[in-house]
Amino acid sequence: MGKMNFKKIIGKIHLWLGLSSGLIVFIIAITGCIYVFSEEFTNSFRKNDMYVQPQKKTLELNQLWESTQEQIGSTFQLSWVNVYNNPTKSYIFYAYKSNENAITYFENIEYYKSIYVNPYTGKILNIYNEELDFFNIVKMLHWSLLLKTEYGQPIVGYSTIIFVIMLISGFILWWPKNKKSRKQRFSFQWKNTTRWKRKNYDLHNILGFYIGSVAIIIALTGLVWAFSWFQAIVYVVGAGTTTPPDFSRATSSYIENSKPKAFDIALKTTKEKYIDSNGFRITPAKDSTDIINVYIQQYDGLYYVNHGLQFDQYSGKLLKERKHQNKNFGEKIINANYDIHVGAILGMPGKIIAFIASLICASLPLTGFLIWIGRKRKKNYYS
Repeated sequence: MGKMNFKKIIGKIHLWLGLSSGLIVFIIAITGCIYVFSEEFTNSFRKNDMYVQPQKKTLELNQLWESTQEQIGSTFQLSWVNVYNNPTKSYIFYAYKSNENAITYFENIEYYKSIYVNPYTGKILNIYNEELDFFNIVKMLHWSLLLKTEYGQPIVGYSTIIFVIMLISGFILWWPKNKKSRKQRFSFQWKNTTRWKRKNYDLHNILGFYIGSVAIIIALTGLVWAFSWFQAIVYVVGAGTTTPPDFSRATSSYIENSKPKAFDIALKTTKEKYIDSNGFRITPAKDSTDIINVYIQQYDGLYYVNHGLQFDQYSGKLLKERKHQNKNFGEKIINANYDIHVGAILGMPGKIIAFIASLICASLPLTGFLIWIGRKRKKNYYS
């Protein structure tokens, strides 16, 4: 009797949490499912602009920056550039400006452009409006429901917590009473006479069981972004210390009448140090004391191994370096969060698993709602 009462309470919790968060969970799951292969699709669509015919020598980065800025005009100001070690790849310059007072995604972005440039000639190959890019819209719908991060992400975060509770409560409800009922819980026992309501019930329970562990991993990695306190817990558990990582920035020393060669010196030094890496994101200094910041992505399509360099904006001198191998385990876990979240950490098989799991997660609120409607309409639901 006590067990029956316990399951009844769990069932009520599962039901009301599902009804209160089902729509948001569906949106988060289906957008996550769509976004898994965003990089592959984007690279395919932009293939003609991504690759160039290599020549003897690329133009200097500072020259390319000034040339690109001149070609796009003063309406958009360049913000950073992606450079690749692959000599057949074009450079991608980005122009981004946000509106701090906005509430929605579209209001928040004043402009967000990616400019593909041939590094050997300086010619602009194409300009894309990233604000209206399909996968960027999907990402921001997944990230914050197309609201400004500070408004939308808590909603997504708390809905994700509810989803984790529902997965756990669903597993408790699923757990069979005896060996006889266990068979039907692990596989579909459908016949020609099986009613659609029974099929819907099995889809909800059996598929939910099989993707439960993957879904929890996806959900927990999502919480790392949603809540700073959760990210801190993950970091402390992994690092074994409450001392945060060193994110301090160096300071540039002003040199009067300095020549604009620091950009090229920074790139040259970075290429020499990380010749086997995929590429670099180079961000210029924002004020007179700021530094040139370089983010190094070790592997194409993966972010768990990355390094950071800081250069003096006047002399190009290397001021600070943070290598992946020098980071503690907690920081490495945080760095790997995106790759785990989308399954990329396991390569293409991992992405396929994440895609299928996300698709099933999106189906759970729908099949669960149909179960609830069916029970309300007819008591003899399982016959």
